[in-house]
Amino acid sequence: MAPPMGGRGGRFLTEEEKKNRPKVTKELLARIFSYMKPYRKQFLLVLCSILLSSIFSLLPSVLTGKIIDEGLIGESMAKLVTFILLSLAVTVAANLIGVLESYLNTWIAQHITFDMRNKMYRHLQSMSQRFFTTNHQGDIITRMTSDISSVQQIITGTLTSIISNSITLLIALVVMFQKNWILALIGLIVVPLFTIPTRSAGKTRWSITNESQACSDEMNSILNETLSVSGQLLVKLFGREQHEYEKYEEVNHRMIRLNIRESMAGRWFRVALNTFSGIGPMMLYLVGGILMMQFDSELTVGDITVMVAMLGKMYGPVNQLLNIQVDWIRSMSMFTRIFAYFDMPIEIENAPDAIVPKTTDGRISFQNVGFYYEEDRQILKDISFELESGKCIAIVGPSGSGKSTLINLIPRLYDVTAGSVAFDDVDVRKLDLSFLRKNIGIVSQETYLFNGTIRDNLLYAKPDATEEELLNACKQANIYELIEKQENGLDTMVGNRGLKLSGGEKQRISIARVLLKDPTVMIFDEATSALDSISEQKIQDAIQPLIASRTSILIAHRLSTILAADEILVLENGVIAERGTHEKLVAAGGVYTKLYETQFSEAKPNPNEPFEYTEGED
Repeated sequence: MAPPMGGRGGRFLTEEEKKNRPKVTKELLARIFSYMKPYRKQFLLVLCSILLSSIFSLLPSVLTGKIIDEGLIGESMAKLVTFILLSLAVTVAANLIGVLESYLNTWIAQHITFDMRNKMYRHLQSMSQRFFTTNHQGDIITRMTSDISSVQQIITGTLTSIISNSITLLIALVVMFQKNWILALIGLIVVPLFTIPTRSAGKTRWSITNESQACSDEMNSILNETLSVSGQLLVKLFGREQHEYEKYEEVNHRMIRLNIRESMAGRWFRVALNTFSGIGPMMLYLVGGILMMQFDSELTVGDITVMVAMLGKMYGPVNQLLNIQVDWIRSMSMFTRIFAYFDMPIEIENAPDAIVPKTTDGRISFQNVGFYYEEDRQILKDISFELESGKCIAIVGPSGSGKSTLINLIPRLYDVTAGSVAFDDVDVRKLDLSFLRKNIGIVSQETYLFNGTIRDNLLYAKPDATEEELLNACKQANIYELIEKQENGLDTMVGNRGLKLSGGEKQRISIARVLLKDPTVMIFDEATSALDSISEQKIQDAIQPLIASRTSILIAHRLSTILAADEILVLENGVIAERGTHEKLVAAGGVYTKLYETQFSEAKPNPNEPFEYTEGED
């Protein structure tokens, strides 16, 4: 008997997995199986397939006894050929049923993961901005991809492995006890002994594998840091080439030692396993021979051969079932991680009777608004102001004063924790979310473009926009001349996150995109803060007409932008410290005066010499 090699690294729990093993409850199991409920008919077919496949895969071993006793020893050519052909037929049938089982398993697993991915994506789309700012993006993506993908392995691997191995083991035991209960008991005693070298060597290799992985991570870290453009420059400038080489050589040498240890652990494992593997059959032959010669005349050579074959068939299922605890715990942990995301409450939801007004004016009103991310850290306190339709308001203040947070409350990226925000005299929490966000356009400081063409990014705002509408939006955003110079025009690729464009070009495309949306209220969140003077002027030229024609809110630190506002609000420590016109606030000698002298004055235009810029690329 040559049992398969086991004990691979993944068959043992890490210390972290042991510490964080989930609590398996009826509710958890019911929730897991609820995803299988729509496919219960297919799953029933899988169970039938596993049963038939297990029976058919064991039949050739049973038929081997017939071949020996009735064909070879009985010297019957007809029976010999019959049993050989029958054995071949059931082997082919077992394999064909196995193919069907594999297909059904994969089909069920793929459809369950399809359902879970769709449900997770819909759920994540409904989460508030708070969720995305407090959770790591990598963790969110992992839940959507590898965690849910692991469900497929759980269904096609862990679950079916438990069922298949249990059925195979049960049938093998029935056959063995049917042949001879004494030999069957010996088999039951011997089989678990085979797992001793498997578990022992497996733990050793698991430990070495973990060390090797840590060593590999250290090597990759050295390579990433010292062979990157910036890293290698730093190494050269500080003359640390020899130091980095010695550090890499030491880690590389450690990796070689670990690889040798792992390889030899596998060799000794196979020696031990092969030794143990030979004991079982020899014991069955010995005891079977004694029984056949002295105590049980009905026991045949074929029966003993069947017992030895069944013993070999039992090793795999026993080893798998002994290790199933690891797979089971990991499976439950995976579902627990996924369900933890599903159970996160949706903070921003449509009211059951959400209002969809037929017309909009664009009036914005804040009444005693308060907001916090954490209760002990208040961001906004008692904010009250009104912005009439067609008017423009500028919000200024030191970094961290709550300017961006304030504007995020208008389209309900967050909900207020006190007071209310109204749009056209209706609390935004009572308005339909789609209606509200359709009528509010935001141009943020950090412009995001999808990896596609300029056209693709513009059509994201209005998929059915005509060519004329696209070009008009580009003209209003002061980006048309650039597009006209490109060989592919609107079909020019912008690169990942728009990296093929300058900051000013990306910003103007984002303005064009918002214009296609045709919102009632325009919000500019420091849209020119990170740009050079030429890019800034081009964007200012695009913004000025928009401010004049729509209700607008400006968050800015450039004086030229602030002066366009009808009123200026000065935020400090989450409260409105001052409000009024530029001249009034400068004369007051308060927070605004300090900002003007330290930040705004750099952008102050010379009253005797109008600011001009030269046409050119950003």
